[in-house]
Amino acid sequence: MTGAARSLREVVFVDGVRTPFGKAGPKGMYAQTRADDLVVRCIRELLRRNPQLPADRVDEVAIAATTQIGDQGLTLGRTAALLAGLPKSVPGFAIDRMCAGAMTAVTTTASGIAFGAYDVVIAGGVEHMGHHPMGEGVDPNPRFVSEKIVDSSALVMGSTAENLHDRYPHLTKERADAFAVGSQDKYAAAVAAGKIGPELVTVATRSAEQGWGLATADEPPRPGTTVEALADLKTPFRPHGHVTAGNAAGLNDGATASLLAAEDVAVELDLPIGMRLVGFGFAGVEPEVMGVGPVPATEKALASTGLTIDDIGLFELNEAFAVQVLAFLDHFGIADDDPRVNPWGGAIAVGHPLASSGVRLMTQLSRQFAERPDVRYGLTAMCVGIGMGGSVIWENPAWEGDK
Repeated sequence: MTGAARSLREVVFVDGVRTPFGKAGPKGMYAQTRADDLVVRCIRELLRRNPQLPADRVDEVAIAATTQIGDQGLTLGRTAALLAGLPKSVPGFAIDRMCAGAMTAVTTTASGIAFGAYDVVIAGGVEHMGHHPMGEGVDPNPRFVSEKIVDSSALVMGSTAENLHDRYPHLTKERADAFAVGSQDKYAAAVAAGKIGPELVTVATRSAEQGWGLATADEPPRPGTTVEALADLKTPFRPHGHVTAGNAAGLNDGATASLLAAEDVAVELDLPIGMRLVGFGFAGVEPEVMGVGPVPATEKALASTGLTIDDIGLFELNEAFAVQVLAFLDHFGIADDDPRVNPWGGAIAVGHPLASSGVRLMTQLSRQFAERPDVRYGLTAMCVGIGMGGSVIWENPAWEGDK
């Protein structure tokens, strides 16, 4: 490097919001709502909640989507920034790492902040699976199958979850169903206690049957779910299988957005500091067992930060499938019902609009940190299609351990 040496800056998570998550399909609450409008609503809400931030101080807008066509296409970060009323001087871009899209939008722009290229960024994601089902318009290279680069099941996420059950037979359907019921119960308790709700952005909706309305709450949860009820559900990915609609996240629509900043800039602008970024890792695994991806990703993140799994006091793990979370917990010696894990429930209850989910995990962790000054470190992690995992470690600025 020529010129003056650079020192990396601390990166902080300032704030995060999301739309209520909807059920994908013609009867879902966002059936006639554009995907880019969901993103715009989140960006505007971030600016409304943080009026001390001048709009022209935003240096970048990174928005993820897995299926980047139609109302999720056209360089979504830039177009959403314009539609949200940000100055035309604010650039933006789109990003895709399937389920970890928003997570990657955060880590990529955070790296830019640390290096000094940005001071303040908006990072998030959207997936309107009702408008754009997973795999729409894709054309996988035939070499993947003909040359056996991947097993054919690698292209069907539910099948990869079944493969995970095969690889780890002790991760039974009964354990997966029990974990799923726990997710529903924890989510319902969190809503009742007002834990989930403050981060939600109200969205105007319209449908042919109901006319105009407002989306104010998540649509997917199934309160009162029991293990007995889940036991009888069909296993659509193979006969006599393990994966059902009850122990996996559904097909969903929704958007998220977060505000990130250099810590010194956050202090200068009097922006709240919800979390401090410690480190992150992404890793690849065999695509046909993509659900195990968070394990090596977390090991990489821990190694790069000098931490151990015992240092982590809160976990926000994306519940694409119950078996995927169970594989992570088993690897690290964590009980299925450990209270540190997804204390407000997870994607099995609330939904998983693919590229948006990473920022939902971060937003919840940030809000949990504010209530838990006894916890210093937290982790957000998720599996990613085509055989990957992502993991981000955060520090709680409210930690009172040194006081």
